[in-house]
Amino acid sequence: MHLIHPVILCGGGGTRLWPLSRKAKPKPFLPLVEEESLFQQAVNRLANDSGFAHPIIVAGSAHVELIEAQMGTSEVEALVIEPVARNTAPAIALAAALLPRDAIMLVCPSDHHIANPQAFRDAARAAVELAHDNHLVAFGIAPDRPETGYGYLERGEALKGGYAIARFVEKPDLARAQAYLASGNFSWNGGIFAFRAGSYLEELATYRPAMALLVQRAVEEGVTQGKRFYPATDAFAAIDGDSVDYAVMENTARAAMVPVDMGWSDIGNWSALADALSDKADGRGNVAKAGKADFDECSGVLTISDGPRISAVGLEDICIIVSGDEVLVTTRDGAQRVGKLPGAANQ
Repeated sequence: MHLIHPVILCGGGGTRLWPLSRKAKPKPFLPLVEEESLFQQAVNRLANDSGFAHPIIVAGSAHVELIEAQMGTSEVEALVIEPVARNTAPAIALAAALLPRDAIMLVCPSDHHIANPQAFRDAARAAVELAHDNHLVAFGIAPDRPETGYGYLERGEALKGGYAIARFVEKPDLARAQAYLASGNFSWNGGIFAFRAGSYLEELATYRPAMALLVQRAVEEGVTQGKRFYPATDAFAAIDGDSVDYAVMENTARAAMVPVDMGWSDIGNWSALADALSDKADGRGNVAKAGKADFDECSGVLTISDGPRISAVGLEDICIIVSGDEVLVTTRDGAQRVGKLPGAANQ
């Protein structure tokens, strides 16, 4: 059996989880749901399964020491250190270029929560079967609500182990999201992918030839130091960045999906974190994730504090976060806008 090669992407600043998530220690490296950080969860959910190789981790230079500290004794195939951030398409291409052409990559964000790791691993194996047939496979997350904050995948013809993707749909308005949920024919696009390294590089060369050439040059002129790999700065910095969805997945004729229900959340804002912590809520849906909190006639309130006690009276669907010298108070509906606040944008 061929090993599956996890590729864990550690980009993104998690500004919508400010003030807890900051540039020095952003969202992936925070223990938001469990005692482990989201990054450690991403590594460990595959670590004890013999079907998976040691991961390739792609990250920026600012977080290398943090990554190595959180890896502990876990082994890594390579730590690819991007000289600049250029979005997910070239980051994945760096990892693909370091693998044999026939190697199956499992691309995973470092900052998502998956409540059912076994369902995730089962879906990965189903995706591998499709990837062996040269499909580029997205995980289609089973939707449980009409979510307007995610992209969607529409199922096409049935394939062995999954479906062709009929189309990618951008974040819909509420009416369309409700229609998608009612139809049963749409899944959330969770940003998790599986494909042959060679298939991905071929499609990238077809649809983003300049990017593919610069990635190739960055790898050929890169430097290896132990497990660390440093792509050539000049070549990589010259790339016009783009996401894997826009650069490849929405263009390729080989796009496929595997449906999966695995308790997934991107923990994209404080409201999403409150949902992920619902099993820890009191009888009125209040959660005190960290620090002391008292609730009086409250419902749906999330509190996190690294110091002062939080006392809340008569509040509904509110998030209160105290971190260092910053305090955030937001409605759950307003949580999407936190990243635009001056404190989050200028940290």
